[in-house]
Amino acid sequence: MSRRDNPLIQLTLVRFREFLREPEALFWVFVFPLVLAAGLGIAFRNRPPDVVKIGAVGAPLTKSLAAEKLLDVTQYSLPEGEQALRTGKIALLAESSPQGQIAYHYDETNPDGRTARMLADSAVQRAAGRADPVASSDRLVREPGSRYIDFLIPGLLGMNLMGSGIWGLVFTIADARRKKLMKRLVATPMPRSYYLLSFLLSRLGFLVVEVFVLAGFGVFFFHVPMRGSWVGLFLLCIVGSVSFSGIGLLIASRVRTIEAASGLTNLVMMPMWVVSGVFFSASRFPDSVQPIIKALPLTALIDGLRAYMLQGEPLAHLAVEMAILCGWLAVCFTLALKIFRWR
Repeated sequence: MSRRDNPLIQLTLVRFREFLREPEALFWVFVFPLVLAAGLGIAFRNRPPDVVKIGAVGAPLTKSLAAEKLLDVTQYSLPEGEQALRTGKIALLAESSPQGQIAYHYDETNPDGRTARMLADSAVQRAAGRADPVASSDRLVREPGSRYIDFLIPGLLGMNLMGSGIWGLVFTIADARRKKLMKRLVATPMPRSYYLLSFLLSRLGFLVVEVFVLAGFGVFFFHVPMRGSWVGLFLLCIVGSVSFSGIGLLIASRVRTIEAASGLTNLVMMPMWVVSGVFFSASRFPDSVQPIIKALPLTALIDGLRAYMLQGEPLAHLAVEMAILCGWLAVCFTLALKIFRWR
């Protein structure tokens, strides 16, 4: 038997053809993550500090407040200023009494109002000759790696690897079982393990494109730092992708309908989307559940990706994350082999 006629090779090629013939799959795996990254990256890009609009009663007070660069000051009479504050045109109205006291009119539940109160009072005190007892200076740091887009790209990459690894396998297997295709494969001399291994091997083939498209997009268009090597990044993604493929095989091992496959897949993936730190840090959750969150495969993959890409941690320092991913792979793939329904 030639190498090309090997059942494992043929099954793997079938997986590639099935994927490439589905335009919806190509969109969700390759296009949608780029659109999401571009949208969130632009929406949460680093911008200059917002200038807050406020009002002041009287020319002297207006002049004092205008010295603060983060305040856009407009002079009003008291009735006009109160009307502007009520209608939301300004966040704060400053009024000076004949005794020289300053009254600030603002809504304490409005963040812009609280910010304007601090900035306005600081400007007034400086204009009155206040001297700070401790000298201070600003040293602005704009190092790549601290922006939201830098935090986001590894999270989206991990989410995409999980989605393509689980969704693709579960629905393909469920559909094959529903159409009775699996019964025909079982009747051939093909080793049953080859059928499951073909899914893992096909995932490795698509992995190169997935990682390059999404990570490359972040690096080249948003200048997301890549402080590790691309080879190491691919190795980490391979472990994560194969781990999620094992989970997908386990989910698909018994399901017979597309509806059941969809329900079980969402049941597994949705909690990880929420708690594993895709869009915000997992540390926001209570300490009592942190051990559970850290043991999830998506958390381990995203933590490893962020440490490797943004901090330049060597793979040797990510042994815990790699062990978690390998553990999920070993357990899920072993269970899938034992309980897999072939009919």
